[in-house]
Amino acid sequence: MAHLLRAGHEIPLVLTQPDRPGGRGLRTVHSPVKRLALAQRLEVFQPDSFNNSPESLERVRSAAPEALVVAAYGLILPQALLDIPRHGAINIHASLLPRWRGAAPIQRALLAGDAQTGISIMQMDAGLDTGPVLAQRAMPIGDDDDAATLHDKLAALGGEMILAALEDIAAGRARAVAQPDAGATYARKIDKRESVIDWEAGAIEVERAVRAFHPAAAMLAGEPIKIWRARAVPGEGAPGTVIRAGDELIVACGSGALLIRELQRAGGRRLAARDFLRGWPIPVGTRFA
Repeated sequence: MAHLLRAGHEIPLVLTQPDRPGGRGLRTVHSPVKRLALAQRLEVFQPDSFNNSPESLERVRSAAPEALVVAAYGLILPQALLDIPRHGAINIHASLLPRWRGAAPIQRALLAGDAQTGISIMQMDAGLDTGPVLAQRAMPIGDDDDAATLHDKLAALGGEMILAALEDIAAGRARAVAQPDAGATYARKIDKRESVIDWEAGAIEVERAVRAFHPAAAMLAGEPIKIWRARAVPGEGAPGTVIRAGDELIVACGSGALLIRELQRAGGRRLAARDFLRGWPIPVGTRFA
């Protein structure tokens, strides 16, 4: 939305999901989209659903949009809504479609060890990220990229690409290409239970989980621990066992080991492993769960 505003596009209505409880106190919080919209004094509409809701559809119709620009909205949009704008709905999707259609393309790409991802600008239809593609650009996934850094890089790229796509649409230059059936995969929504580290897995898979879930979760001495940064290294021992502690914190996995770089106790601050160990010495042989 920030890119659209800077480019001078008129935004008659901003759609975002309803406010929900969040944070430690479970207070009702605004989405980042709503915060920006309110700061820019834009009208905000937060329907629970567009299905079987003529009133919600009429609210959008009354805004007379030429196009709907959609990014990670989180709800399936019915055809009745997609048909309202003259140019339809244009989705900024964080993958190289048809790979990773669905809710969590960034995390699934990291978990799978993909070498690259990218942005697809797609003309939406009633399916799940199945519409024809207007533009696509690849981006390498760096060895240290996690869900947060990759999100920010893709958001910047998507902002650039949507401006170019809207310009092409307005000028009549846009050409939508149907997605191939080959190579389609589904990026299912992340379940919180997935973020719990399986120490029986190989170190490479555990490192990918830390990067994808950012943070991954574990238990140490009965206390929940968040692991923010880590990398796979050589090492062996019983899975989940600390095999080095002091200047480094290394935990054995099903194969190889995990060098933990940054972690956090419940209610504490994120700390580099060396600083964490100064406050909580962890003997070799201690087991993570």
